[in-house]
This record gives sequence, C-alpha cells and structure tokens, in this order.
Amino acid sequence: MKRTSFANWPCSVARTMDLLGDWWTPLVLREAFYGIRRFDEIQQALGIARNTLADRLRRLVEEGLLEKRPYQRDPVRYDYVLTEKGRDFFGVIAAMSRWGDRWLADEAGPPVTFHHRTCGHDTHAEVVCAHCREPLEADDTVMRMGPGYPPRLAQRPDVQRRFGTLLIDEPGYHPLPAEASRVCRRDTD
Repeated sequence: MKRTSFANWPCSVARTMDLLGDWWTPLVLREAFYGIRRFDEIQQALGIARNTLADRLRRLVEEGLLEKRPYQRDPVRYDYVLTEKGRDFFGVIAAMSRWGDRWLADEAGPPVTFHHRTCGHDTHAEVVCAHCREPLEADDTVMRMGPGYPPRLAQRPDVQRRFGTLLIDEPGYHPLPAEASRVCRRDTD
C-alpha cells in the first residue's frame, strides 16, 4: 500500500509529518540528542529492525537532519551527527516530551527530565509567543494564511471558512467567537 505524501500540502504540520513518516523517525532523532551516533548503538537502544533503521537514517541524511561522518575505514562505518536542521528539531522533541509528561506519565512522574546547563535547573518545554513571550495557547491563537499559502487554494470557500476570511455577506460565513479574534498584547500597546 502506497503512503500518501504530504510534502506539498500548504501546511508545515503535514510537511513535517511527511518527513517523519512513522513513529521510528522521532525516536531515531531522540537517540541522536542523547548523543548516540552509531548504527549498531541506535539499533540496540531502540530494538528496531536493521533494514528499518537503515531506511530511516538514509531519509534523515537525505533531508539534511543528520550527516554521515566516517569513523572507520576498513570497513567504512559512519557516525550519524545532527546538522543545524536536525538540532533545530530539539524543540519538537522537548514539546512532545512535555505533553507526554503531563498526560501519559504514571504516578512516579516523568521518565526523563530535561536539565538546562545554562541556569543549572531541571526544566520542561513551554511554547510562548515569539513577540510578547506570553504562553501560546489554542484559545488565544488563530491561524491565518501565510505568505506561502498557494493563491489557487486561498480562493476556495472551504479554505476561506477555515481561516475566517469569508466576507459577512458571502454564503458560508460564520462569525468567529470573540476569543478567536484576540491579538498579541504587544500589538495593541
């Protein structure tokens, strides 16, 4: 069965899921953040089939999240090292861990904690507005079409409804609740 590609969807969540593809890929990246770089060590840590791991590593290298660096010549063996693009995935791993700690941890607490070397404290991920630094929560946030949204799709009524861009006198218009029209506090200062 062929998998549907989300690579060209006008949505960064869909495109990211297309890249991740399955549950193994984020776990392979998690191991890279633990400092595990070698194929056999990743395979042993995850208990993943060798062919599946080879496929995931190949994809992560092709997509520029990992880089292969030879550490042995005869036979050639490689370390898989996070690139800048790969290191930037840390926030995703941290946010997933935070959500799992809140909703899936048992009474003993989180299975893994994050320790911030800079300040010396244990911590967790928080998603905040890049502008005002207030927590970024669903009830206070609306999604709008960005500059990369395809113009041909932006004209569709279903898309306009999704983003609340239909005019009041157009068929299909439904006003957004007052909470959905809040703006960042600094924007109103």
